[in-house]
Amino acid sequence: METRKLDGKVAVVTGASSGIGLATVETLVEYGARVVAADMQVEKGEALETRFGSDTVRFVSCNVTVRSDLEKVMKTAEDAFGGLDILFNNAGAGGPMEGVETLDFDAYQGIMDLLLKSCFEGTQLAIPLMKARGGGAIVNTSSVSALAAGYAPITYSVAKAGVAHFSRMAAAELGKYKIRVNAIAPGFIATSIFGSSLGMPREMADQMAEMLAQNGGGIQPMGRVGKGRDIAEMVAFLGSEAGSFISGVTMTVDGGITVGPPHSWKEDAGGPIADALGVTPEQIEALSAGNQT
Repeated sequence: METRKLDGKVAVVTGASSGIGLATVETLVEYGARVVAADMQVEKGEALETRFGSDTVRFVSCNVTVRSDLEKVMKTAEDAFGGLDILFNNAGAGGPMEGVETLDFDAYQGIMDLLLKSCFEGTQLAIPLMKARGGGAIVNTSSVSALAAGYAPITYSVAKAGVAHFSRMAAAELGKYKIRVNAIAPGFIATSIFGSSLGMPREMADQMAEMLAQNGGGIQPMGRVGKGRDIAEMVAFLGSEAGSFISGVTMTVDGGITVGPPHSWKEDAGGPIADALGVTPEQIEALSAGNQT
C-alpha cells in the first residue's frame, strides 16, 4: 500500500466543524494525519470526534479570539498526539456589512480579532511545538477579497489582506526554524459564511450554502462553485513534503474568478465599451453587423 502523504503528521484546524474547516479535517485524516479540531460549534465538533474516534480526531471547544482557548488547543495536540506539524488558522465569519462611512468600530475590532489577531496568536503558540519537531507548516485562510475590491465588505477584505501579508512576514521570520507559512485565498466557496453574514441562523445559513452550491456556478470561469475539498487539498499539499519548498506565498484557489471581469471569460457578458455606451452586447453585435452591410 502506498504511504499516504501525511502519515505521522499532527494537525490543528480551527473553524473545524463546518465548511472549509470540516472538509480539511476529513481530507487530512484521509491522508493519514491526526487532527485536533477546534470550533465553537460544540455539538458538531463532538460528532466529528465520535465519527473518527479520539485516537484520530480530538475536538476542543475554542473561541480563537480567546488566547487561553488557543493554548488549550495546542496543549491537546501535544498531550494527545505528541506535538504539532500543521496548523490551519481557518476560523472566521463575514463580519460587518457597513462601509467606511457607517462602520461600527466595535464590530470592526471584533472581526479583526477573529480573522487577523487569531492568526498571530495561533502562529505564536504553534512555534515552540513545531520547533520541537524540527519544523512545520502553517496555513492561513485569506480570501480573493484581499486581492481586489468587490468580493466582500471592507472590514473582512482588509483583514484578509492582513492575513496574506502576515503570512509573508511570518514566513521570513520563521524560515530559520524550518517552519513554512503560507496563505490560501479561496474564491466563491459554498459555505455557511454567506448566510451567517446576513444574520441567518446557522441551520438556515447551511441551507443557503447548499443552494449556492447548486446554482452559483455561473459567476466564475470553471462553471461551478468551489467546494470545501478544493481548499482542503491545498492545505494538505502545503502541509506535506510535496510543498516543502513553498513558503511566504498566497495560493489563489478560486475557479478563475480573479482572472478578470466577466466579459473576459463569459461570452454573453458586456465589456467596458458596452458599459460606457450603455448598450448590451447584442446591440453592439447588431451595430457591427449593420456596418458590414
